Amino acid sequence: MAGETPRSQPTPADPGPGAGSEAGAVGHPYLLPRRWRRNPLRRPTDRLRARIGLGLVLAVLVAAPAAMFRVGDSAYRHYVGTAAHQAQTRDHRPAVLTHDAPRHPEPGSDEAKKTRYPVTVRFTGPDGAVRTGTTEVAPGLPADSTVLVWVDTEGVITGPPLTTEEIRSRTMGWAVLAFLGVVLTGLAAHAVTGCVLHRRNLAQWDADWAATAPRWCGLP
Repeated sequence: MAGETPRSQPTPADPGPGAGSEAGAVGHPYLLPRRWRRNPLRRPTDRLRARIGLGLVLAVLVAAPAAMFRVGDSAYRHYVGTAAHQAQTRDHRPAVLTHDAPRHPEPGSDEAKKTRYPVTVRFTGPDGAVRTGTTEVAPGLPADSTVLVWVDTEGVITGPPLTTEEIRSRTMGWAVLAFLGVVLTGLAAHAVTGCVLHRRNLAQWDADWAATAPRWCGLP
């Protein structure tokens, strides 16, 4: 009768585990065991390249962390020694501005608080002689203002000794460079070996074609 709702159909029977496994086996021809089968088209150079690639990967996995640790440790020792030497040979001394420091275009702004201008200052060196040099000061300082400068044993204005944060930052930089250097070396070695093996394959193909071409092309 028109307008009647059709009766619901029963759910199809479960085909069972056996049927499902057969369907899965037939529907997926690229199962993992199939990839393990011997490929007659695989050349010796392909196997050699795969072995070289695997060896390079293992070598990079071992050498990169070792190089990172060794270079980082050497850099840390170097910068710690440099910081200790700087602390012994540099002195914090008062210096007097010889002229007014330039004023910032926006006084009181956050940028003005971070900005420093080079100004000539007068100070007494380690030998007691009056010297002049250039250092960076806050904007707007008037002449004859006193600031502190770092002076080395030769009486030259220099920077402060390395801080712990600077030592850590420079050490990490060298360690990362060492790690990337090993990785890039491994990639370069893989690229070079691949190029050499590819040229070898091309030469082999040319030789094989030179021997086979007369039979295919009818040439004497």
